[in-house]
Amino acid sequence: MHKWLRTESFAAWAFMAPGLILLAVFVFWPIIYGIPLSLTNYSVISQTEYVGLDNFRKAFADRNFLISLWNSLVYVLIVPFIQVFSILMAVLVNNTRIPGIKVFRTAYYIPVVTSMVAVALIWSWLLGNNGVVNYLLIRAGIISEQVYWLSNSSTALYVMMFITMWKGLGYYMMLYLAGLQNIPADLYEAARVDGASRWRLILAITIPLLRPYILFCTLISLMSALRVFDEVYILTNGNGGPGTSTLTSSLYIFQKGMQQFEFGYASALGLIVSVILGILSVIVFRLNRKGGVNPY
Repeated sequence: MHKWLRTESFAAWAFMAPGLILLAVFVFWPIIYGIPLSLTNYSVISQTEYVGLDNFRKAFADRNFLISLWNSLVYVLIVPFIQVFSILMAVLVNNTRIPGIKVFRTAYYIPVVTSMVAVALIWSWLLGNNGVVNYLLIRAGIISEQVYWLSNSSTALYVMMFITMWKGLGYYMMLYLAGLQNIPADLYEAARVDGASRWRLILAITIPLLRPYILFCTLISLMSALRVFDEVYILTNGNGGPGTSTLTSSLYIFQKGMQQFEFGYASALGLIVSVILGILSVIVFRLNRKGGVNPY
């Protein structure tokens, strides 16, 4: 047997092989295949022809696509809120001296492992016209009449942003918690001796040493926000209503590809969104480098 087959490198590649194969088949190949597909009018119900950049020209003249793209960019606004709240939650649950802290950790992680279908049904019940939220707000005197949270074009998108943030907080909290537990306790003790307050500890020690985790979580939440689909599809029955107020780019691409069978056009839309996502990712990396020493 060749010496290379007995090395640790071979074992590592062997363990990674199943995941790499899945990535190649379901991620990399569709991306590669989507590029030539976007230059055609490929559809199941018509003859395929090469159309060049017509799909891209059509995209930037497509009012619904521009609206969906804007809604997706608005969705990205939840990214900093997710990071701030999840870091604060991680700092809180990292204190093992608080009674019942393990129960608190578990409770906040339950939404992460809960099906989005179940989450959507729960929130549609809570936020219904005669739902629990309206009932409690009216009883508390905060509002005088029912608020149509999901059927009002001025509130629907923000409600879905809140649901996305609520479901994802526990996931990012656990990632930051792992980062906090890798910070040496001696650093905090030395800072306390010098008279540093709790907020000073967070700003001077916790945040700088969590930079790799902040970068990773920001990128993951950025991609998730720009590609949001499940909650919008379930809560609007796949139409992005009311009107186009919750129509996101992923939902619009799904409508064009899987419902109207315009696969060439849908591929072009997907490439445009991918380029925007790439630009935003580069911006995040640049901001991370300017904020301090590169963690890598």
